[in-house]
Amino acid sequence: MAACAVSGEETPKGWFHAGNRPKDYEMSVDRRIVHGGKSSAHLKSIVTQTTGFGTLMQTFKADAYRGKRVRMSGYVRAQDVADWAGLWMRVDGPKGEPLAFDNMQQRPINGTSEWQKHQIVLDVLEAAEEIAFGILLTGQGEVWLDDLNFETVGKDVPTTGESQPDRGVRRSPTNLDFEE
Repeated sequence: MAACAVSGEETPKGWFHAGNRPKDYEMSVDRRIVHGGKSSAHLKSIVTQTTGFGTLMQTFKADAYRGKRVRMSGYVRAQDVADWAGLWMRVDGPKGEPLAFDNMQQRPINGTSEWQKHQIVLDVLEAAEEIAFGILLTGQGEVWLDDLNFETVGKDVPTTGESQPDRGVRRSPTNLDFEE
């Protein structure tokens, strides 16, 4: 196992811990294992058994990306990931409802791997208010994240996640026979 020099409990500036079991994970800055620059984010399980996930994440206003297709890419390194890990991105509407989502669960990162580039591509609808994103780890292991990038791409670039544009409250029930 590679030596890891982390700067203790330091959370990367602008990021926060979340998930359904965040206390099962240590999330910090690593100044030794990096892809580029002088630091990376590090997420590591700290209990022998966990039934949940931890994520290092942030959110921002969707204004600059409304009506566009967005690609988030980043480099991930994995060490002994027993269950799975992945980048994730979610586009939220006015009431916090998810309009689009991908967490790489269908193309998980597991095992041990050197730095690999991963990406998520989602449509940001006009109704979007916020974009949340990060890296998650489920189960044992550790991952590093570095050199994230957001860019708009053309409609010729396929999306990687699910869009759910029609999740609002309706005036009456719909598609009750499931034929639509």
